[in-house]
Amino acid sequence: MSYAHWSVRVVAFLIDWLACAAPNIIAGVVDPDSTGLQVGLLFLSVALLAYNRWYLGGRTGQSWGKQLMDLHLGGLADGEPIGPPRAFLRDVAHLLDTLPCYLGWAWPIWDRRKQTFADKVMSTAVRSPD
Repeated sequence: MSYAHWSVRVVAFLIDWLACAAPNIIAGVVDPDSTGLQVGLLFLSVALLAYNRWYLGGRTGQSWGKQLMDLHLGGLADGEPIGPPRAFLRDVAHLLDTLPCYLGWAWPIWDRRKQTFADKVMSTAVRSPD
């Protein structure tokens, strides 16, 4: 396996984002004035995020987007799935990617291991089967 290209990672992230945001998008289209509906679907979106990115992504190394793009999130040293707690902390660490004008999100373009700042902090890598 080799390290995943930035563009493929972006597509996988967008798939995850759209899958988790879908309930909120639907709520805005169906009834934008219904606060109760929006709050309920916001909770559904957070539950989808927790299941997809933290539980599924941590346990198997593949969120829905990574499954579709054939990518695997794993530990840098062994490539094994990192587990739900570390997957959650990795998403929190993505704040480091955002703070310096989103530089960390673009870092994989030129990084040898194609890691974001969050990947470096958490000792993780996203791999593809080249």
